Amino acid sequence: MTFPLYRPGDDPGPSFAELLRRTGSVPAVPAASVGGVTHGTTVVAIRFAEGVVMAGDRRATSGNLISHRTMEKVFPADRHSGVAIAGAAGPAMDMVRLFQLQLEHYEKVEGVELSLEGKANQLSGMVRNHLPAAMQGLAVVPLFAGYDTRRRAGRLFQYDVTGGRYEESGFATTGSGSLHAGTVIKMGYQDDLDRGASLDLAISALFNAADEDSATGGPDLVRGIYPTMATITGEGFTKVEEDEIAERFAALVGRLSTPDSTTAAGAAPSIGGLLT
Repeated sequence: MTFPLYRPGDDPGPSFAELLRRTGSVPAVPAASVGGVTHGTTVVAIRFAEGVVMAGDRRATSGNLISHRTMEKVFPADRHSGVAIAGAAGPAMDMVRLFQLQLEHYEKVEGVELSLEGKANQLSGMVRNHLPAAMQGLAVVPLFAGYDTRRRAGRLFQYDVTGGRYEESGFATTGSGSLHAGTVIKMGYQDDLDRGASLDLAISALFNAADEDSATGGPDLVRGIYPTMATITGEGFTKVEEDEIAERFAALVGRLSTPDSTTAAGAAPSIGGLLT
């Protein structure tokens, strides 16, 4: 294998995505037939005092069928940032892998970590380049969040299929159950939430989304399947242990089992909705 050589004015620089384009290694746009494509569904991100919480349900669907019950939708982008995916699962996971590689490539070439704003812009470009596939029904709409080491605060960004990038001040949701999840978070969000309260709010949001949206998977107590959750703080990207998630869901079930208890959205869904 030989490495490509470039003239000074034609060097792709630290952008790994640009290097792929220059060498013709970018895969072709998928064909128009999208039958049976697996889709990820609901993911959320919430700012709290020390950083950001990201969470996603585990269900993936193909039309009206459940194709996977344990899909991962929340990934580390680098030490201080993460990305959560919704939409066509295959292209979304490819985008995440390329994004991770791009950030690592930049850091190795430049010797410093790309700014959080730069990371958000880089992902925006990737979503925009995916627009032809999105027009064929293979849309990918991620969430991006991280800890800004310069501002010493958590920040989060939402996207649309054209690559539009929008920074949100408190929380963001995307996916088929995003409307219901966002309503729950909006009702319970405060600027000074701590880690525990943010995790509980994200859990409640995903639970209520699963109760209203058939494509969103709630906690499966029979199979022991719970949402994927992570925190991003000055200490870095940390995945929340499944035992802690299970314990917090058990506490939610206990609250819902009380006759006069209600959810953050003001409704009391049935316990049967947990057994998805």
